[in-house]
Amino acid sequence: MSEENTRLWNTGVDADKEIARKRKRKLSYYSNIYVVSDPKHPENEGKVFLFKFGKKIFDKITEAMQPAFEDESPINPFDFWKGANFKLKLRKVDGYWNYDKSEFEGVSTIKESDDQIKDIWSKQYPLKPFVDPSNFKTYDELKEKLNRVIAGGTRSTDTVESADLPPSQSQRPMKSAEVAQPKASDLIDEDDDDTLSYFSKLAEEE
Repeated sequence: MSEENTRLWNTGVDADKEIARKRKRKLSYYSNIYVVSDPKHPENEGKVFLFKFGKKIFDKITEAMQPAFEDESPINPFDFWKGANFKLKLRKVDGYWNYDKSEFEGVSTIKESDDQIKDIWSKQYPLKPFVDPSNFKTYDELKEKLNRVIAGGTRSTDTVESADLPPSQSQRPMKSAEVAQPKASDLIDEDDDDTLSYFSKLAEEE
C-alpha cells in the first residue's frame, strides 16, 4: 500500500494525493489497562480492559519512561509496584480531540497486597497475537490482493481515526500475560464512534 501511495503522490494530481492521504499508514498500540477511577461508569472500576490507542498516548508513555530533562526521574508505568496511574484528559483544540493535558501521577503501588496484584495480573489479555507473523499475510499475498482491488476499479480509502477514553478515567497500563481471552466488550477501541460521542458529552459537561 505504501508503494501504491507513493506512486499516486508522485503523479502530482490532487485527487490521487487525496486518496494517498486517506489510506496512509496509521500506527496503533495495544495495552492492558486497569481502571482505577471512572465516576461516569463506576462499574468499570477495578476491571482490566484491552486498550487500543494512538501515537499521542504512546508518546506520553515514552516521555515518562525516557524523560528529556535531567531533573526528571524515569517512570515505568507498567511496573505493578513502582508504576504510575495515567490520567486521560480530553479537550477539543481547533476542532480536533487533544490529549496534551493527559499526565501521569506520582509513583505508586497498584495494590497493597501481593494477592491483589496477582489477581490483576491474571486478568490480563495476551498481546503477542498483535505482532505474531502468523497473523499477517506475506508481502506477495498483499500485493496480489491490492492489484486485484485496483484492477476491479475499487480503491480502499478507509482510515482509522483516533477516539478517546473518558477524561474521568485514570488508568495504569500493564505488562502482558497470556491468560484471559478478550471479548468484544473487553476492548476499549479509539476507533469507536459511540465512544467518541460519549467523550464529547463528557467534555461538554466538564
